[in-house]
Amino acid sequence: MLQVPLQAVESQQVTVTLGGQDCQIDVYQKTQGLFVDLAVNGTDISTGILALNGMSVCPFSYANFAGYLIFCDTQGSDDPSYETLGTRFLLIYLTEADFVDS
Repeated sequence: MLQVPLQAVESQQVTVTLGGQDCQIDVYQKTQGLFVDLAVNGTDISTGILALNGMSVCPFSYANFAGYLIFCDTQGSDDPSYETLGTRFLLIYLTEADFVDS
């Protein structure tokens, strides 16, 4: 399990290696909620995914992404918003083993 570092800003791009995969994660707030794009090794894996508490940002197992990216609310069960990213709302990377064991 690994926490992806996020800041409490409306729009950001994070480059991080997760499970040996070079990932670019774009997180951005819209009127409808917080959205996420994920690219691995320069290839878009998922785009325009609404960030929901406890749900994978990459919901499709065939998407060539090993593991799970999940937003967690550390103070309840709300869906994330940008104002408290990195403190209340964490983006967590789980490997298959982490996911099964949790």
